[in-house]
Amino acid sequence: MNIIWDLLDRSVVQNLFMRHVLPCYDGAKALSVNKIHPVKKLIWQTTYHIVFRYDVSLDYLERVDNIEIYCTAHSSEPRKNVYQTLNFLQRNNFANNEFLAIPKPLFYNQKFNASFYQGVEGVNLYTHIKENHRADIESILFEAARWLSRLHQMPVRANKLFNQPNSRLETVFPGSKHVIDDVRRCYPEYLGLYEKFYDFFIKSEEACLSGIKKLSLIHGDAHPENVVKLHDGRLALIDYTDMSYGDYARDLGTFLQQLEYMAGRKLNNKQYVDKLKKIFLESYLGLSNIKMTPELEERIKVYYNWTAIRTATFFLLKHDPQPERAEPLIRMVESNLN
Repeated sequence: MNIIWDLLDRSVVQNLFMRHVLPCYDGAKALSVNKIHPVKKLIWQTTYHIVFRYDVSLDYLERVDNIEIYCTAHSSEPRKNVYQTLNFLQRNNFANNEFLAIPKPLFYNQKFNASFYQGVEGVNLYTHIKENHRADIESILFEAARWLSRLHQMPVRANKLFNQPNSRLETVFPGSKHVIDDVRRCYPEYLGLYEKFYDFFIKSEEACLSGIKKLSLIHGDAHPENVVKLHDGRLALIDYTDMSYGDYARDLGTFLQQLEYMAGRKLNNKQYVDKLKKIFLESYLGLSNIKMTPELEERIKVYYNWTAIRTATFFLLKHDPQPERAEPLIRMVESNLN
């Protein structure tokens, strides 16, 4: 039986959390796992890709705190880096202020290749977009720019944790060669374009990085679903699987493309979506004391187009493919890159 099923067994999780979670909360005397919610549950015979949420009660002498603990696990992709990254940010006081937040790192389990962390409680930006809460959307975009600006300005040197395959477009999991092989097998009509796309992306990034004196710590997957406004007023980004050491323009290009894609589908108002993109980008540049230059604009465009193709690839190769959603993105990038 697939070992990951154990993480849906409340008694197994209870014992695991008593050993590894309870010591993370000073003064807590006991812990109870009340309910398990499979957020993502892709489980096959021996492999898996899951995100589970656990409703947990922490018993103190005079009160009970209810918290949500998340588990992200994969049978083959890296997951230890999620715990290590959150731990790094916590040790370096990244969110030690009234504006920014991160999930609380708890522990990593090698048996399941799973990282566990306390989730943040709030509403993500995509929900505000779907409900057309314009004032909230615009204020959150400023705060997201502040969060990323703070991350990119952290004094971090290349090290084993962050200098990993996800730091380059050629090797971002599952890697360009793997993507092209899958397209060759499943969608040969797109093979020629994909080969040209990735040749352009890889060479363009190499040229950009050769001219950058100092790289930055980047989130790697910044988009509206990963931006959460907490109930206490702070802002958090979630999902640290792709955090690495690279060009900060990658976060900008990724976020701008995903903001345009998600808001464009839900709001159906190109003029307003363009305004939202402008709010985010101008806020980031102002907070970071950076001037827009033709060179930076070109770097952002490279990552914008790469993100569009990454999204198209997701629709093509996921368990229940939606090639009709991939086609417009592929044609858009084909046009953008002439």
